[in-house]
Amino acid sequence: MNSHSGQVTDAAEVLARTVCRQWEEEAALRQLYDPAPLPVVWSDSSHPGVSDHRRLVGTTVVCRAGNPQVLTAMFGSLARQRLVVLGSGGSGKTTFALLLMLALLRTRTTGDPVPVLFSLSSFDPARECARSWLRRRLTVDYPAIADAETYGASAIEDLLTEHRLIPVLDGLDELPERSRAAALTSLNGTLPSHTPLVLTCRTDDYVRAVAESSVLTGAAVLEPAPVRTSDALALLRLATPPGPRQHGWDTLAKHLDHEPDAPAAQALTSPLMVALARSVYADNDNDPAELADTQRFSAPIDIERHLLDALIPTLYRRARQQHPARSWDPRQACDHLARLAAGMCAQGTYDLAWWQLYRWTPALARPWRRSWTWALVTCIGLLLTTSILVTVLDMHSWPEIQRWSTLSALEVLINVPMMGLSGLITRRERSMTRAAALAAAIAVSGGLAATPAGLYYYHGFPGTLLVAAIGFPCFSLWLVLLGVGLPTPPHMPSRRRPARGRRRGQLLRALVLVVGVATICQTFYAGYTLAGYGTVLPPGTVPWGLVIGTMTGTGLAALKWVRDPSTAEDVATATSSVQADRLISLISGAACMVVYCIADGAARVMPWESSDPWRTTVFAAVNGGILGAANALAAHSWPHYTIARLLLAARSQLPWRLQAFLADAHRLGILRQVGPVYQFRHAHLQDHLAQSGPRHHDGGPS
Repeated sequence: MNSHSGQVTDAAEVLARTVCRQWEEEAALRQLYDPAPLPVVWSDSSHPGVSDHRRLVGTTVVCRAGNPQVLTAMFGSLARQRLVVLGSGGSGKTTFALLLMLALLRTRTTGDPVPVLFSLSSFDPARECARSWLRRRLTVDYPAIADAETYGASAIEDLLTEHRLIPVLDGLDELPERSRAAALTSLNGTLPSHTPLVLTCRTDDYVRAVAESSVLTGAAVLEPAPVRTSDALALLRLATPPGPRQHGWDTLAKHLDHEPDAPAAQALTSPLMVALARSVYADNDNDPAELADTQRFSAPIDIERHLLDALIPTLYRRARQQHPARSWDPRQACDHLARLAAGMCAQGTYDLAWWQLYRWTPALARPWRRSWTWALVTCIGLLLTTSILVTVLDMHSWPEIQRWSTLSALEVLINVPMMGLSGLITRRERSMTRAAALAAAIAVSGGLAATPAGLYYYHGFPGTLLVAAIGFPCFSLWLVLLGVGLPTPPHMPSRRRPARGRRRGQLLRALVLVVGVATICQTFYAGYTLAGYGTVLPPGTVPWGLVIGTMTGTGLAALKWVRDPSTAEDVATATSSVQADRLISLISGAACMVVYCIADGAARVMPWESSDPWRTTVFAAVNGGILGAANALAAHSWPHYTIARLLLAARSQLPWRLQAFLADAHRLGILRQVGPVYQFRHAHLQDHLAQSGPRHHDGGPS
């Protein structure tokens, strides 16, 4: 085995361990094996025209989802190991895909392909092909295998090309209707027909997509049989502790024996309703005999609404009984979840991606509104730090205070054109030359916005100072943008953290960056001198361009260091991605405070213009540092998320401790987690909560 093949094999093994650990934990939270999977029978779909030719598919399929050995044998018997799982809403499609994936992982040996689940709701076939989307999702959800130095620069591409992955694509129906046929076309067009694949979709949506596009090449198509009432009751009895609580199921069973077509019998043919009934009754003290009341529940839809209404209050009430100090109030939790569901429906998504939360607030949703919001936040930060400095340094009578405060308020205008124009740019330039030119253009707009501040503060001083007050901020802002990118919310959060090891490569790249920035700085400062503006530069024969450039390049190298790849132990979750982006945001902000102050310090600190040069220097450093930090923070996801979260919490639309609330809802089984995003445990639950809206619940079943 050559080294490259060994690297790809190592990447596959790391991915398999990560996926297995992730979904074993998720299966435990969803109680897929406790006490046993619901024995749903799956067989070839009877719908004409949705499956490929039998010769390309393989043998006919009939299997029970509860038996791992049967599942792996069924999948292995398919000619091309391609499968489409259909069914109505709540029929157990996602559960079947999870059980199949876990069965394949448990029986997998070294070299076998790795099944990986992806939520299709993040796929936009108009923007990227299926192969590119899979590469991007692998990089985001499993950053460990993106480590180019450990597994090679093409590890993810090789995993796809060599068919070492089995993409399990969940929820074609969660895409907008106009995109489903295009997504199916992209899967057929960009993935070879012998690539193993599992796809889930609602039956009617898949039939329409096939009519507009084509069948998934070489794929068997399965649909479930209705759950037998006896199987549903047997599972619910097993899930209920022995004792008096079994009497409720006995009463319901007698009712269904006498009335086999009762609403409860029809409702319990759905795996989703069985799962909800377990959460509401089997794991709690509620009496399932109430489901036999045909006057109260005259149709299956009445039972479905009742179980959906009762689910959240029941789970939170039970959690509060077990942990009174740590649990959330059931009524508040219901209201928060209803608002989350409504917000997700308004955004047209089933993924709760924390880095997209800024789109929920009018103050951040649009570029120019966002620029003014950030200007206000920056202004508040500048005025607060000015107040602190006045108090700490006892400068209440210092004549420069009023001038510096006004200067601070005017200089936040730098943020407006920079962030507004950056938000209009829809894609990020990967070419270093283009990125630098774009950053320079945006920085000039910010520097020109500093003109009112320069006219105010440097009024009465030589004109060279005013020129410097515009030119140096442009240069400083360009350096900041060169280090962190444009000040606009990125499409995905930062997924990396400071890495250990590989110091030789890091030092070499850092050295190249420092030399390049130092050269540019020296050229910039020399140009100022040749243009006749040397009076604004620090006195002496010291090559200030090289000194400042070296210090600035070191700061930028530190930013590159924190973007080194993650280690093999990293697993992308909502919590870990928030923490990773927060760390990088804070490091970037701190580094850019220094970068901005160093480059712009010559024009901002003029010892001869003030009777107290030391205090002037302190104010100048703080003022410039906050401007640099604000633009650096605006280039990351966490600051936007934090502002949006605080705005929504202040209006009582979301809890203050949002991530803690989401983690608790995930632990209770209300939410599920797919990589760094949360989803409601079922689309029915999200739609039901969004339609019902925030309200005060009565605490569950009677």
